[in-house]
Amino acid sequence: MNTKNALITGATSGIGRATAKLFAQNGINVIICGRRQDRLNELEKELSAKVKVQTLTFDVADKKAVFKAIESLPQAFAQIDILINNAGNAHGLDTIQDGSIDDWEAMLDINVKGLLYVSKAVMPKMIAQKSGHIINIGSTAAKEVYPKGNVYCASKHAVDALNQAMRIDLNGLGIRVGAVHPGMVATEFSEVRFKGDTQKAANVYKGFHPLVADDIADIIHFVVTRPYHVNIADLVVMSTDQATSTIVNKN
Repeated sequence: MNTKNALITGATSGIGRATAKLFAQNGINVIICGRRQDRLNELEKELSAKVKVQTLTFDVADKKAVFKAIESLPQAFAQIDILINNAGNAHGLDTIQDGSIDDWEAMLDINVKGLLYVSKAVMPKMIAQKSGHIINIGSTAAKEVYPKGNVYCASKHAVDALNQAMRIDLNGLGIRVGAVHPGMVATEFSEVRFKGDTQKAANVYKGFHPLVADDIADIIHFVVTRPYHVNIADLVVMSTDQATSTIVNKN
């Protein structure tokens, strides 16, 4: 069995980092992408004893940087078998009338345009080799809208639509396409949303048992290791204590 190469965006923290670690433990070479070179270097050092590791430092919202970075990949990583479109952020939690346009643009640039740029750079490789697997990381916010979630929810609804569209357009080319939509996961997500307010972020996950990054990494690994004729097209996962975006059993 040939060793596969996986490109993971947003690999410096949370779900992306956990996925890179689990892939490496299971013999999948990783191309770890992110904006923080120091974190990429640290992760590369940890994983390189197990598999081949390549770091790429770029912001998914920077179109030129995305294409330049992916075109720079050495021959050992010329074939990309798995793409995990994980990079994404929430910025602010405001009503639509009070929302920051800068926050809106950041979410749309990263969550939607960034996903498109990376996919556009990788898809030709998969089409040429007549194989590949694209996993788009969405959110329960892709399936429902909650108070003050407006533009973030819109960006994740776009991910849901793009996931479906990719699967249709790539049909017949040997490429699997699917999405994993997590509910509340205890990562740095809320710290970013609340602009570094760690107390406010911690309160989001208090009083119940949330998902953690390793839970989602485990699911992603399960999805990519199914027999090739099996494509898990759309998967929603929440903790037992979460019923919807707004109904959470907190004690």
